[in-house]
Amino acid sequence: MSGSLATPRLRAPRTARAGEVVEIRTLVEHPMETGLRQEGGRTVPRDLLGRITVRVNGEVALDGELRNGSAANPYHVFFLRLERTSEIEVIATDERGRSSRASARITVG
Repeated sequence: MSGSLATPRLRAPRTARAGEVVEIRTLVEHPMETGLRQEGGRTVPRDLLGRITVRVNGEVALDGELRNGSAANPYHVFFLRLERTSEIEVIATDERGRSSRASARITVG
């Protein structure tokens, strides 16, 4: 994979009640090559995501470091308790420093 990373998929509810716990789902399309696999007699170069960061209204809510045990196209589900309308941002960064982001707004009413 060269160039930029694919934009993460982000699924979040559009609305929530104050204090409600909401489910957030993310999927990042990425091959997650460890550099150990052989293909056609050649080693497939290492190409891993290194970090998934989730920010809520600019503050880090989740910061995960991924390792070579992560599957291709990593899928993560997590839960947030929201007290006010919030902007959720997911940032995926690979070991080469490339990154991509997706965001969603959840209106609390």
